[in-house]
Amino acid sequence: GAGGSDVEDEDVDLFSVNWNQDHSCFSAATANGLRMFSCKPFKEQLRRIQEDGGFRIVEMLFRTNIFGLVGQGADKQYQQNKLTIWDDCHNLLIGDFSFKSNIRAVKLSKDYFVVALEHEIYVYSFKTLKLIHLIDTTSNPKGLCCLSHHADISVMACPGMRQGIVRVEHFGSKETKFITAHDSNISCMTLTVDGLLLATASVRGTLIRIFNTMDGACLQEVRRGVDKAEIYSIALSPNLQWLAVSSDKGTMHIFSLRVRPRGKDASNGKSAIAGRQMDRSYSSGSVGSNASSSLSFMKG
Repeated sequence: GAGGSDVEDEDVDLFSVNWNQDHSCFSAATANGLRMFSCKPFKEQLRRIQEDGGFRIVEMLFRTNIFGLVGQGADKQYQQNKLTIWDDCHNLLIGDFSFKSNIRAVKLSKDYFVVALEHEIYVYSFKTLKLIHLIDTTSNPKGLCCLSHHADISVMACPGMRQGIVRVEHFGSKETKFITAHDSNISCMTLTVDGLLLATASVRGTLIRIFNTMDGACLQEVRRGVDKAEIYSIALSPNLQWLAVSSDKGTMHIFSLRVRPRGKDASNGKSAIAGRQMDRSYSSGSVGSNASSSLSFMKG
């Protein structure tokens, strides 16, 4: 069915849900196809049903009808090791890409698309559909990687070859930066829209650190708690005022950020970021005694 379908909802397995790049829409990969929703207003915009099986991963490109699709394996056309770039508006296959192992994640931007396997990251040009980077990583079962979405700056972050290391690729300047983010393996990471700041958490889930991707400096460190936790998501507000962290503890912590970009020069890749002295914030203690304390929201 197409968008606006009045087909009744049914019990169907949901494999993944992903935001688009500006968080104005999200897509859902299900056992029988895909669905796409807009946020303002909240509305189902698209529904596609696959008779022979659905998708494990669905990624959309901004507010276009271009999707990155990875199947669940039931349909030979959509296997777990195959990426399909599909233009739904024109019913057009843009490209198929097969890999030696199952795809863990897909990321899209206007200039690039990235495919994460457990031990490798493939970076392609959207213009030519040609492979431009093949990056080896440490074991990465979650397919951790992130892409910036700024018009003038293209940055990608992914795990390095050793635990706790993040590799940052600045495609414009063709520079690579390795950041020692944690002592243990990385469990979650996110970039700001312009790729100038990187936030990370390790498998311990107690500390979240924010780095300058240009020089690797740690700008701020916040403590989610003292008990080990699996971090599900890290989000940075567009104005860089807030950092939100959710975990398997059933809580969401919100921290005040003290890092502020003072401007950037996209032509030479240089940036000036305030807060170069590392700042530490903690979610324990009273708000009165600690102005940067997080707010903690527990599930009801």
